[in-house]
Amino acid sequence: MLEKIKSLAKQYAPEFVDIRHHLHAHPELSYQEFETARFVQQKLQEFGIPFEIKATTGVIGLIKGKNPDKRTIALRADMDALPIQEENNIPYRSTREGVMHACGHDVHTTCLLGAAKILNELKDEWEGTVKLIFQPGEEKNPGGASLLIKEGVLENPRPSCIFGLHVHPGLAVGKMSFRSGKVMASADELYITIKGKGGHAASPHLCIDPILIASHLIVSLQQIVSRNNNPHNPTVLSITAIQGGSTTNVIPNEVKLKGTFRAMDEGWRFKAHDLIRQLSTNLVKSMGGEIDLLIDVGYPSVYNNEALHEIALVKAADYIGAANVEETEKRMGAEDFGYYSQQIPGCFFRLGVMNEAKGITSNVHTPTFNIDESAIETGIGMMAWLGASVKL
Repeated sequence: MLEKIKSLAKQYAPEFVDIRHHLHAHPELSYQEFETARFVQQKLQEFGIPFEIKATTGVIGLIKGKNPDKRTIALRADMDALPIQEENNIPYRSTREGVMHACGHDVHTTCLLGAAKILNELKDEWEGTVKLIFQPGEEKNPGGASLLIKEGVLENPRPSCIFGLHVHPGLAVGKMSFRSGKVMASADELYITIKGKGGHAASPHLCIDPILIASHLIVSLQQIVSRNNNPHNPTVLSITAIQGGSTTNVIPNEVKLKGTFRAMDEGWRFKAHDLIRQLSTNLVKSMGGEIDLLIDVGYPSVYNNEALHEIALVKAADYIGAANVEETEKRMGAEDFGYYSQQIPGCFFRLGVMNEAKGITSNVHTPTFNIDESAIETGIGMMAWLGASVKL
């Protein structure tokens, strides 16, 4: 069956490169993937694959092989784009002003559609059921994965495990990478308003200076990481925005801060939230100010199930050769795939899309991101191979 999947992936690759071009040219922001969802539905109908709609723009397909109750595997692709103005000079450049598939979700959707076509064509040759999850809203809280889970995407039938693929612009085309255990961080947003008492800058004794308080707080928050966290436990706290004051001779009434907190250990994550609240409140009050603090709890960390990881490594080696299988580096970036991996065993892996000889090296979330499209054949085939053969 492996050779049949490889052959079909090669045969269908040009068709799905065209599909990727269409998706790339028509990007849609998180939770607004209406045209993308309709396009996916159209393709599934053409392939003869039944589907249902969840979370407004999520499309959930179901392919039944022989003995469909024997096992269920889920394959997931995200569909949303980013608010970035594309700078690539390509025929399939984004037609939407200020919106671009700069994180490769057009590629992910394309690969899952290709895998769906192959799996459906070969459904008399593999056992079980494959659930196709075309997911909205990965790029924006609360995360499309959380919405789909609330609407029962992991039930009826319940998958024994789930796979997700993501482009890797730092990995050469023709390669894939995997990592067991902790692979990506949780992501929480910090919103802080420090309230003081404004006045003339020449009379600071008559004011409560929120800029001075904010300065102390920004520095002090770093001790939460440096003096409370185990140094072997990856974590990041960054204040990324300061808004306060508008001229040289006026102390403002308030200052607003924004930031992010990232962690790979869920226990430490929520302990750190308490420390952030405690330190911030006590410091601001000690300097005479008042504080409003919101920690917007975002995506959990991504944890790759160890047993599933070992199975995926073998499958990848079978598909592209062990020499082309590498280890994914730990990343402090976040992915709402973590919601799935909290519920069932998950494996989130990377597809190499870089080609230095062709100048295809731009990172994701940049206006010049692109891929070597020969990666699509690999992505289609690998997702189909996992869906058809993994037993957990």
